[in-house]
Amino acid sequence: MTDRTIQSVLIANRGEIAVRIIRTAREMGLRTVAVYSELDRDALHVELADEAWNIGPAPATESYLDAEKILEVARESRADAVHPGYGFLAENASFARAVIHAGLIWVGPPPSAIETMGDKIASRVAVQAAGVPTVPGTASPLTSVEEIVAVAEDFGYPVAIKAAHGGGGKGLRVVGSPDELQDAFDGARREAAAYFGSAEVYVEKYLQRPRHVEAQILVDDHGNALFLGERDCSVQRRHQKLVEETPSPGLSPKVREEMGSAALAVAEACDYRNAGTVEFLLDADGESFYFLEMNTRLQVEHTVTEMVTGVDIVREQFRIAAGEPLSVDSVTPYGHAIELRVNAEDPARNFVPTPGTLTRYREPAGYGVRVDSWVEAGSTISQYYDNLIAKVVIWAANREEAIARAKRAVAEYEVGGVATTLGAHEVVLSHPDFIAGTHYTKWVEDAVDLSRIGVAPAEAIPEDEALAERNMTVEVGGRRFSVKFWAPEPAPGGPGAQRRRPPSRKTTNAPSGSSDGIITAPMQGTIVKLSVAAGDSVDEGDSLLVLEAMKMENEISAPAAGEVIELRVQAGDTVAPGDVLAIVR
Repeated sequence: MTDRTIQSVLIANRGEIAVRIIRTAREMGLRTVAVYSELDRDALHVELADEAWNIGPAPATESYLDAEKILEVARESRADAVHPGYGFLAENASFARAVIHAGLIWVGPPPSAIETMGDKIASRVAVQAAGVPTVPGTASPLTSVEEIVAVAEDFGYPVAIKAAHGGGGKGLRVVGSPDELQDAFDGARREAAAYFGSAEVYVEKYLQRPRHVEAQILVDDHGNALFLGERDCSVQRRHQKLVEETPSPGLSPKVREEMGSAALAVAEACDYRNAGTVEFLLDADGESFYFLEMNTRLQVEHTVTEMVTGVDIVREQFRIAAGEPLSVDSVTPYGHAIELRVNAEDPARNFVPTPGTLTRYREPAGYGVRVDSWVEAGSTISQYYDNLIAKVVIWAANREEAIARAKRAVAEYEVGGVATTLGAHEVVLSHPDFIAGTHYTKWVEDAVDLSRIGVAPAEAIPEDEALAERNMTVEVGGRRFSVKFWAPEPAPGGPGAQRRRPPSRKTTNAPSGSSDGIITAPMQGTIVKLSVAAGDSVDEGDSLLVLEAMKMENEISAPAAGEVIELRVQAGDTVAPGDVLAIVR
């Protein structure tokens, strides 16, 4: 039998999840190897690891998605195992196979399970064979709008066009009428190809006001399969999660048990091992649930399950990968946990990404408050990567106390330099629908007014001329070393630094910087689609173009009715904040 002893691990990721994995690995006595792009040279995960290796320039395609380079570092650093975290290569079956073929231990599920569950159509077939209900939909890719018309007429509108090889809201378009089909079909295929390397899409019946509830499971090689409880992820924006909690409010013990059994049946259907999450849509009746997808990796929101069960899920991942049995054979969750994602986004402008430098940063603390982060004052949230700054994870004896503690933690949190989702969390946690537990997946868009959330202006970091200890990074043969020296050091803020909560100001859906009909880019990104041509007439709110930034497509709309006098960009162009995109007068 192949030796599966793990003494060192390479973490093929960045940000808060790399930090999270390194901390548990070090507690287990493992040597940790970090990889980083040139942009992340001084990131926290780099500082915490025992070794750190440069794997390329800032773009993820040239660094964190460069499988060959990562494997080369694994060999040179003599790592025993590779932990992929989430995102990037975490659900790439080819990468998992390459890790195993290189004689390394893959801290994740079998490549075959990743492959099956990564294909939305193949996963539906496997899940249906296991007797688990799925949302009514097609079992094969659709290649034309005409095919979708036939399906939509059968299911009835609305329907959802979805990427066959991805998730997280990417490649997803909801269609409410036939005249929306062409744009939705084109957009879903374009986004699916960009994010998952395949333009294949399929169609499902779109459920009205469902809850998004997922089941956390662990499966080892010794016949042990454990359901750790469910998480409610119904507070979402742009089909991506914003708040998660466990237990799910209003879920009956009967449905919870059925959902856990269904999740374990899904795992058995694909011969799953390691930690995984099976996602379901819970119908408005609170009884009927349908398989949505399986995330064959560690989930962002695994933290809330850890808080109520006391199980370190990353530790269990390492144990399973090493061929050891689960450390627990049953769990009895206690209390209530809530996770708040703190992203660099402006909730008042439809959660538009706001990359930039953090000029002030202070995390909340206290009993029952956990913060998983990777930043400090002076850190830069780059347009090249996901804009997650941190996760605030709250535990309390019951939901009412957890909400109160979460509100206190949000009030303590200070972030300067970029707009964040903290303002949205203030609104959500106080909203009567959330308090009553009656929210659903489109609730934020349908019922929550975020227009009055204030946004702090960008803040400069003043220079402190006093000498202070500083670190310089040098690289030898690709490996990172730190050298200390004394020099003037930038201060993390100054007497005039702004607090996170400035006076409220009302905003509109017009892009930032639009004045006198001049439409400017609200952020750095890439133009992926033009919706109009020079000379076209538009009404207020009409789409002008689509700007992709930080893994999100952002629709830039006309601030007022008029004529498109000039378009200064075309599809494929990269733009910086403030660049003129179009003129409408």
